[in-house]
Amino acid sequence: VQLQASGGGLVQAGDSLRLSCAASGRTLSNYAMGWFRQAPGKEREFVAAISRNGGQTYYADSVKGRFTISRDNAKNTVYLQMDSLKPEDTAVYYCAAVRSSYSASYYYTREYQYNYWGQGTQVTVSS
Repeated sequence: VQLQASGGGLVQAGDSLRLSCAASGRTLSNYAMGWFRQAPGKEREFVAAISRNGGQTYYADSVKGRFTISRDNAKNTVYLQMDSLKPEDTAVYYCAAVRSSYSASYYYTREYQYNYWGQGTQVTVSS
């Protein structure tokens, strides 16, 4: 599966952005999905995950209550709605996919569990 992330940009603190991750080549409903981010000088970190059927989601503590992951399997697209953005959210955001043979309600939170990655989209939040 090929992943294309988009929607990043430069915003001010408190603003919102919605990232999209469009998949091609395979049916997205067979894949659990996740978002990760990497800030300058830091390691890539987990942001959010969603199960194949969209019924289960999980968030890093740093974004819980501000970010919402969702998916539209009919459109082969996963979204990350980011509200109340903070300067510390500045990073390159990556979407990732893993073909899941487990329950459709299963999600993954570890980077090594994902085997397909998008190219990343830059999010910059100014104070």
